[in-house]
Amino acid sequence: MDPVEALNRIAFLLEREQAATPRVKAFRTASATIAALPGPELESRHRAGTLTELPGIGPKTATAVDQALRGATPDYLADLEQRARTPLTEGGQRLRAALLGDCHLHSDWSDGGSPIALMAETARDLGHRWAVLTDHSPRLTVARGLSPDRLREQLRVVARLNADLAPFRLLTGIECDILDDGTLDQEPDLLAQLDIVVASVHSKLRMDAPAMTRRMVAAVTNPRVDILGHCTGRLVTGRGRPESAFDADAVFAACAEHGTAVEINSRPDRLDPPRRLIRKALDAGVVFAIDTDAHAPGQLDWQIYGCARAEECGVPAARVVNTLTADRLLAWSRARR
Repeated sequence: MDPVEALNRIAFLLEREQAATPRVKAFRTASATIAALPGPELESRHRAGTLTELPGIGPKTATAVDQALRGATPDYLADLEQRARTPLTEGGQRLRAALLGDCHLHSDWSDGGSPIALMAETARDLGHRWAVLTDHSPRLTVARGLSPDRLREQLRVVARLNADLAPFRLLTGIECDILDDGTLDQEPDLLAQLDIVVASVHSKLRMDAPAMTRRMVAAVTNPRVDILGHCTGRLVTGRGRPESAFDADAVFAACAEHGTAVEINSRPDRLDPPRRLIRKALDAGVVFAIDTDAHAPGQLDWQIYGCARAEECGVPAARVVNTLTADRLLAWSRARR
């Protein structure tokens, strides 16, 4: 087994099962260190038992590398693979099989932990035909949101990557902050160049319900917005965070009227919107996007969480934009603009 592939696979499975970030980072760092070594040096260090002298290589990662170089599956990886045979959640498999892509993922250009290419390659390897890169907009400085110039540079990077990734397609996008008055946190002309725009509220989540409703309705009726991201802003793990207050009937009616998709966010710490609001949105006639909001490669496998909740609430595949081919998704987006 190639030791770099083994270390990356370990990191992927740790991310998938929500392991602590430092543990994941240890294997990602070790992978980069080993990948940069000339073959002869790796072999000589393997024979001499000096791998741990390298920066970023500890006892566990060195053991995994040694076992891979001996032609065995590392014990650590074998244990993770065994655990991965247990489904992450019950249900959702039928809908997950119908999905062709993921409309919401982040790279290390904003607050994700991995390069764009690795995120795209992982989405492809999971069976997707396309994915949308949606790093944050400028106002979210804590997440290193992209200035207009950085976003323009990212568009050039994606264009170059797509030449190598074909037939898989990485679509251009953004997770754009919905500002207090419902306007969007990016230059309008630049938003118009993107394939998909996800609009989300990240600030003043405790705004009073009438103001939040006006804010969200203004955003979802903007023709440049394709998807309303994690609409309640809730967090359901750790200390948690309550749902934002807004008139869901008014917001979902506006989404239905303007063809804006409501995201079913698959992150286990969000699971947003809650089931009652998924059912309300379904009754309102909206379309949905089932997305991972992944910030690491292993999190791209979390889509099953959203699929299970969608199936439970009776969402049909025909109402989910992730079931569209890339060309049909782009036609849907452009028709709205």
